[in-house]
Amino acid sequence: MKTGILLIGIVIWLSVLSFAAEPTVTYWPTWRGPLNTGESPDGNPPLEWNESKNIRWAVPIEGKGLSSPIVYQDHIFLTTAVDMEKEVSKEVQKSTKKHPMWMRASGQNKNAEHYQRFVVLAYSRKDGTRLWEKVINEQFPHEGIHKDGSWASNSCVTDGVKLYAYFGSYGLYCMNFDGEIIWQKDLGDMSTSNSFGEGSSPAIYGDYLIINWDHEEGSFITALNKSTGEPLWKTDRDEITSWSTPLIVEVNGKPQIITSATNKSRAYDLKTGELLWELAGMTSNVIPSPVHADGIVYLISGFRGNALQAVELAKARGNIDNTPAVRWTLDKDTPYVPSPLLYNGRLYFFRGNNEQVTCVDAASGKVFYNKEKLDEIDGVYASPVGASNRIYVAGRNGVTYVLQDGPELNVLAVNSLPDRFDASPAVAGQDLYLRGLEKLYCISQD
Repeated sequence: MKTGILLIGIVIWLSVLSFAAEPTVTYWPTWRGPLNTGESPDGNPPLEWNESKNIRWAVPIEGKGLSSPIVYQDHIFLTTAVDMEKEVSKEVQKSTKKHPMWMRASGQNKNAEHYQRFVVLAYSRKDGTRLWEKVINEQFPHEGIHKDGSWASNSCVTDGVKLYAYFGSYGLYCMNFDGEIIWQKDLGDMSTSNSFGEGSSPAIYGDYLIINWDHEEGSFITALNKSTGEPLWKTDRDEITSWSTPLIVEVNGKPQIITSATNKSRAYDLKTGELLWELAGMTSNVIPSPVHADGIVYLISGFRGNALQAVELAKARGNIDNTPAVRWTLDKDTPYVPSPLLYNGRLYFFRGNNEQVTCVDAASGKVFYNKEKLDEIDGVYASPVGASNRIYVAGRNGVTYVLQDGPELNVLAVNSLPDRFDASPAVAGQDLYLRGLEKLYCISQD
């Protein structure tokens, strides 16, 4: 009898371990994947595809959103903003934020003309069937967006039990996988630089849901109880607008939140919000998110300058400018919009938003190759992903390069679809998911 009970206990224990490990190797629960590096540890999507080859399904997406797909079990989750073409009253027009003339005349942004319908979408991985759609808000945006942007650029995140859909100024929503809202929270209205819009995504660790709120009028970082939405702490930040998503890592068994921004990169204690360390050196308009492996975090940005800093977290305390905690730096060819890929001990990133790729050794900063042009791509906003020792690079003109992972540039395939890819790809098992401006594609072996 005792042996039978012991065997049952072992089976249950192994089942729990298997369930706990499953999201790490199988799904894509956040916008940069299960390791927050852009890597799919067991992914093996196709090498080649076109409109008639290795496209399992393609479904149209209403509205516009640049949030990346996340994947869990049979679900794919996206957000979108649908132009309602609803007339705006004079009272609403008067209440919207008025920007200085130089901002409005820059040609890089656009103001809202109509109400927007903010929607969360769920699709089936099997055949692309829309499982449900949930309208969570209808509102006239108080501020504009970048001309290439959207009012649904923040990606969802899931802990495998609940879905957290985030629209920045237009609300944070905790939902179940059937689309029912469990709780919601209004954190206020952002005032972003040049009215370029919003884009930072939430991060989850244990019971903590982390939101970084960097803008022009009172920045902060806050932790919420993921089950209830109740605030656990809030720490003010001396920052201007950034779009980077916070990264949570354990250092000597204690989790810390790492943020990358213009004035300083900073780390906070997960449980208290206490500042642990800070480092200057990023450029303005920080968009790329940090990545981490083997005790080193990599901070990167590339607007009107170039910066890449490798920080050894075990040595990071207080102000770490010009200290041994900064293992190495690089000051050229870094990305503006796309985040880097950290894969098999190498960092891959682009120069600005251009189709010029650089690969460096993550441990030492040694440059393996730099500014190698991918000729058939015309601009890159999407972040690269890695799977099966391959690098997938989705371009703005619908062309996706597949590169061999390694210290030398080796192009394995060039694939094209009639769409534009600004959202970052997701990989789950044999499937590659590409969100275009027109459709969501599941690319899988025929």
